[in-house]
Amino acid sequence: MPDLSRREAVAAMTAIGAGALTVSASAGSGGGFLDADALGWNAEKGLYVLPPLPYAYDALEPHIDEATMRIHHDKHHAGYVRKLNAALVAMGGLRDGSIDKGLSDHWAHELSFNGGGHINHTLFWTGMSPTGGGEPGGDLGKAINADFGSFKAFADQFKSVAGSVKGSGWGWLAYEPMAGRLIVTHMHNQENGLFGGLVPLLGVDVWEHAYYLNYQNRRGDYLAGFMNTINWPEITRRFATAKG
Repeated sequence: MPDLSRREAVAAMTAIGAGALTVSASAGSGGGFLDADALGWNAEKGLYVLPPLPYAYDALEPHIDEATMRIHHDKHHAGYVRKLNAALVAMGGLRDGSIDKGLSDHWAHELSFNGGGHINHTLFWTGMSPTGGGEPGGDLGKAINADFGSFKAFADQFKSVAGSVKGSGWGWLAYEPMAGRLIVTHMHNQENGLFGGLVPLLGVDVWEHAYYLNYQNRRGDYLAGFMNTINWPEITRRFATAKG
């Protein structure tokens, strides 16, 4: 099994679209939203380990129930981490010739999909808080008012775009650095590459496993509840980092 250094693992993750924007290019420097430690990189084991939730499983009730959080984090997110590790090992095998280069496309997709899933979920968990909700103040609040007209207009657009995802995917509030403004967009599946040059700030998971136990097919009700969990101090920090 090829060995992966801390720097090599982070370098591989930065190849996953938005990962280049969220993961610090210098491992452990703290210069991005997520460094290797935040993503659970274990240098001794040479693989990623699922980071624990930053709060109790039932901490977001009644908006997101305990059973959903346990399944979502311990089963779904854990699955992305497990498959990401397998893809990183396989990419090493492609380099040293121990794995058939004819499988390059397969393993590149596995790296992108599962690495994206790991990054997306890590941003998702830390973008929520038991004391979340309300409206942001400061520079982020001013930017939302300037770019959307009002917080209510932003919230309505965010919920509408996330609700319009066909099948599985995400809704995102992102920063567009060329124009220097905020936008709302969506993503299908886990493909972080869809961000292009955007910097993801706030994501909501609209895969059915994120809400179906409690809300069934009422995605709109789930999104309304999600707004009461948003960790605005963390999203404000990401916004400041993106602008900086």
